[in-house]
Amino acid sequence: MSADDLTAGGEVRGADLADRDLRADLEREPAAPRVFAECDLTRADLRGAHLVGAVFEGCRMDGAQFDEAALDSARFLGGGAAGARFTGAECIGTAFDRVDLANTEWARAVLTEAAFTACRMTGAELSGLRGIGYAFPRCNLMLARLKGVSLRGQEITGVRMDEADLTEADLRATVWSGSRLRGATLAGADFGDADLRGADLGEIDPADVVVLRGATVSPQQAHMLLAGLGIQMLADAAEQSGPGPG
Repeated sequence: MSADDLTAGGEVRGADLADRDLRADLEREPAAPRVFAECDLTRADLRGAHLVGAVFEGCRMDGAQFDEAALDSARFLGGGAAGARFTGAECIGTAFDRVDLANTEWARAVLTEAAFTACRMTGAELSGLRGIGYAFPRCNLMLARLKGVSLRGQEITGVRMDEADLTEADLRATVWSGSRLRGATLAGADFGDADLRGADLGEIDPADVVVLRGATVSPQQAHMLLAGLGIQMLADAAEQSGPGPG
């Protein structure tokens, strides 16, 4: 694999680029969009790389460095990038589909209209994101750090956020379906006008119940929330006594 192959763009298939410093090879816009298919980019250094419109298909990218990289409209299809860094990367309209992104770091990344679909993102650091419109349908975000994240107005479908940190998150007008929030940290989050009937809330800490003000919950969820506050909900007197004499 020569430097010219990477600089010119086009498809690179099955290349072993592990531990390579690729910054000089990828710093300029190529003649054709770059396509990496089934390549090994483990711990590769792609900081500041020009990867606009690039495709990463079935690649190994564990521990790779994409800090400050230009990834607008890039597509990541399958493969894994556990522990990779995307701090400060520009990911406008970028798509991540079925990628292992566990323990990745995204501080200061621009994720406007970026889509993460069915990705494993356990333990990911997603605090301090920039941009709007990013979404995580069917992703596993257990233990992820999502402080200040904005998902306002979105449908939260098939997302696991067990034990995630949602401190000060903007979750207004969200609609939850088949999703989980068990053990999540909710301090300062805003659930105004959210529909939580399709969310598994688990046992909400009594101190966090106030953050659900303005949200819609099911009768069963309301019963669990009241129970957590030590309030017992009983049927009214008429219901308890049954129908009166005929």
